[in-house]
Amino acid sequence: MDTVRALPEVFDLVVVGAGHAGCEAASAAARLGLATLLVTSNLDRIGHMSCNPAIGGLAKGHMVREIDALGGRMGQWADAAGIQFRQLNQSKGPAVRSTRAQIDRAAYMRVVQAELFAQPDLWIVQDMATEVLAEHGRASGIRTRAGQTFASRAVLLTTGTFLSGLMHIGLMHFPGGRLGDAPAQGLSDSLRAHGFELGRLKTGTPPRLLKSSVDFSAMKPQYGDEPLQRFSFMDAAAPLPQVPCHLTYTNAATHEAIRAGFDRSPLFTGVIHGTGARYCPSVEDKVARFPDKERHQVFIEPEGLDSPEVYPNGIATSLPLDIQKRLLATIPGLARAVIARPGYAIEYDFAPPTQLLPTLESKPLPGLFLAGQINGTSGYEEAAAQGLWAALNAFCSLRGLPPFLPRRDQAYMAVLVDDLVTLGTKEPYRMFTSRAEHRLLLREGNADARLTPFGRRLGLVDDARQARFIDKMRRLDALLAACRGTIIRPDAPTRDILARIGAAVPGKAVSLAALLRQHQLSMESLTPLLPAIADESPEVLREAETQIRYESYLEREAERVSHSRDVQDTPLPPDMAYSGIPGLTREAVEKLTRARPATLGQAGRISGITPAAVCCLEIALRKRARLAQTTTESARDH
Repeated sequence: MDTVRALPEVFDLVVVGAGHAGCEAASAAARLGLATLLVTSNLDRIGHMSCNPAIGGLAKGHMVREIDALGGRMGQWADAAGIQFRQLNQSKGPAVRSTRAQIDRAAYMRVVQAELFAQPDLWIVQDMATEVLAEHGRASGIRTRAGQTFASRAVLLTTGTFLSGLMHIGLMHFPGGRLGDAPAQGLSDSLRAHGFELGRLKTGTPPRLLKSSVDFSAMKPQYGDEPLQRFSFMDAAAPLPQVPCHLTYTNAATHEAIRAGFDRSPLFTGVIHGTGARYCPSVEDKVARFPDKERHQVFIEPEGLDSPEVYPNGIATSLPLDIQKRLLATIPGLARAVIARPGYAIEYDFAPPTQLLPTLESKPLPGLFLAGQINGTSGYEEAAAQGLWAALNAFCSLRGLPPFLPRRDQAYMAVLVDDLVTLGTKEPYRMFTSRAEHRLLLREGNADARLTPFGRRLGLVDDARQARFIDKMRRLDALLAACRGTIIRPDAPTRDILARIGAAVPGKAVSLAALLRQHQLSMESLTPLLPAIADESPEVLREAETQIRYESYLEREAERVSHSRDVQDTPLPPDMAYSGIPGLTREAVEKLTRARPATLGQAGRISGITPAAVCCLEIALRKRARLAQTTTESARDH
């Protein structure tokens, strides 16, 4: 008989919200040994995918791999529930190739819930947080709508779109966190009472359609990759059956139907006040902003193997329901489509993230951490990355350890957090590979080399993952050494082999690594010259091929990072009086005082802070250091 676990009188960490940020955070905190409470408004919706049934994509797949490399869970959950896997940008360089998976929503929730409910040191309750409590200037727990009080040493809010959520379908609007769920009321007022500034953002989703009403024969099928490119570095269970998506397009008739609804669009009539996502606009926004574009893609994505619904990705809308029906009827394959759930927009409160430290702990209220859409981001992957980041830093803070703060050249999630806390955002932030200045170093294939040592030091990487990581690194090093040490000469037998594999014959003896730089060759094609290649895993072959083929670029990028790191990592004192620094403009003083950057590198990334201003800061730091040294020497002399 299972032992009944009583709720602790004081938790180490209370996590509010069980979306992607909250699930990742609660799992990590509990596995690290923190007594963790997960509070959610609906136990049945833990791990629910509120928008599209997919995980990964451009730059997002990188973050899922990083989460997995640290010992997080999203990658393994997605692998267990994936029903189509594709690697995007295969024709481009390795830095921008990203994995994306279609997910069975119901299977994903089952996997997440089964793990969380079985996790030691994790308690889960259904209730709605309405107030963040504080004692002695620190977060000390939460109070709920049902009148419960949960004391804790730290609090993490992962409220998603629920914070004072307001939903819009045409000119109708009503409270909601998402369709079918109530919003979080009261928590916004609590945050304001603690000194937080709040803003308003907006996102949207397309109508869900009955699969039986869709004519797939009028669309182009899109299949996944074979073999599957999965997210986790660990061995995965056998995949679920794989299914295709289908591609169709809007057209002139669709756009005309959409324009006919502009006068009843909450987006264009001023009903919606929140700022929407620039890079994931509604279909009416696309039609209005790009009037010359003749068509827009619509991907019909399965919601699950047994789901009666499909998700028409590309036509998110808050237009009236009658307009939604009209526009669907004009799209090939959707002439008879039946709407099971209408498309809608939702606006919600967020806390501008410049109010956070790089650990995602809040400045107004120490001990309170924020992660996910409350910080102004969009996307499951951005949320999960922040949830893990915040949980790791809450653990470090409670255990008296140095904070978890990888650099921008070490992780996409570091780029994400640094952008948020340094630059802030006025619209839903979405990760792109272009946001990472060192993206050649931040590939999917080397996420484990970059981050698994962090996870191991913190205790989130278990022995099995560590052993697998060490074995992979050993095999990778051995293969690289073999390729660099194997010399081939253009003799007759070798020329025959080169002709068979389609390689140009070198004019002199060269290493196998040098031969691999011929763009038409792959690592596998060199097997006749190095039989050991046949024994290696695809992930080792791909990473070795990348390191050899891009060796000079990787070395140059590493040198650039090394040269700039001293200046970038120079700490700025938290009590720095910017108003007294000569040469700084009033604008610079205001922005630096408000943002309180932790380093010179962060200061330089603040919008409006010029290189000249950074130079002024460097000079001020040198003067401050000299003054401290003089004071110390004077005290010693006396």
